Amino acid sequence: MIDRLLARIIAGLVTRGTLIVYTPGGKKRSFGDGSGQAVAVRFTDRKAILAFLTDPDLRVGELFMEGRLKVEQGTIYDFLDMLLRETHREKDPFVVKLIDRARFHGRRLLSRIGRDSAKANVAHHYDLDRKLYDLFLDSDRQYSCAYFERWDASLEDAQLAKKRHIVAKLGVEPGDKVLDIGSGWGGMALYLSEIAKADYVLGVTLSEEQLALANERAKAKKIEDKVQFELRDYRDVTGPFKRIVSVGMFEHVGYQTYSAFFQKCYDLLDDDGVMLLHTIGQIDGPNAPNAWLTKYIFPGGYLPALSEITPIVERIGFTVTDVEILRLHYAQTLRHWRNRFMARREEAKALYDERFCLMWEYYLAMCEVAFHYENVAVFQIQLARKQTAVPLTRDYIAERETALRKREAELTLL
Repeated sequence: MIDRLLARIIAGLVTRGTLIVYTPGGKKRSFGDGSGQAVAVRFTDRKAILAFLTDPDLRVGELFMEGRLKVEQGTIYDFLDMLLRETHREKDPFVVKLIDRARFHGRRLLSRIGRDSAKANVAHHYDLDRKLYDLFLDSDRQYSCAYFERWDASLEDAQLAKKRHIVAKLGVEPGDKVLDIGSGWGGMALYLSEIAKADYVLGVTLSEEQLALANERAKAKKIEDKVQFELRDYRDVTGPFKRIVSVGMFEHVGYQTYSAFFQKCYDLLDDDGVMLLHTIGQIDGPNAPNAWLTKYIFPGGYLPALSEITPIVERIGFTVTDVEILRLHYAQTLRHWRNRFMARREEAKALYDERFCLMWEYYLAMCEVAFHYENVAVFQIQLARKQTAVPLTRDYIAERETALRKREAELTLL
């Protein structure tokens, strides 16, 4: 019965390529049109099949980590790619839809993130051994979506282009005071100081590991008087600031805390100031975060829809002056990260263990596939108190990017 149900579900998902599935009883079933390189997986027990069928968002990753779903030909990325490239949510079994809706309403209800919870959530992921991130990030440790001006650009070039693109939108001028909320390992703040010539940059983070390295970097460059990093919750910052930037942090704020976040940013911003928010988001409306990702990688995470953000910023008094949706850029970023991680997987295993490596392989693969085929993208939302705070057309972005490129070249030559 379970074998037949599994066969029916997979047959509806996989119509192209070749997927081979081995069941615990030793049966072999093939799916797809027989084209391409075959991908083969094995379920080691019947309860694993039942888990796969009833709660795939959570249990596929767990089964892979537990060794109960074994990939015998190809990779877990190949398997997920095959399952999701033709999948649409409306085709999900009723029980899967029911679980998804329950998770969505539960996550929304419980998504008020206080200071203690925020710090604990950040520590879970960002306070891992810093050597881990050396294995797959670019040299500036940009741990958010890159910006691919050319699809064949290197990760280094694309991450530099991301910083340039954001700073150009901010319109930072020499002498400006800038706040970086969720400053990571310091790359954006250092760029704002060295390239954009901001007079003072304050970066705030809740990660002790990130804080330590960011301060080391500022000290090594001898600009610690112009760029300061602090272990501080954004709710405890005092202003005002001419510019505010937040990259890859809003996903950790929690839906019930959105009003507090935007009100604080509004209060911190000068009357003629500009804010740029860079966040992963849902492009098909509010939805539950992936259950496996929330449990194992980003506890407390919640991806916003624009329809969840705009009513709040309008009510607070912000003007939305620009919105850009980066489609597929994160899929390409994750491909670089996954390839780099897998190339140095043994080093990650030496830092942690095999289960950790399986978890991170699944994390990077699942996210890459999701950004290819599911309704997630990256929002860059520009906010201001006044309509006149930014130029009337977007031409200034390209003009400022050109000026920033020139400054990058000049700094490289020094």
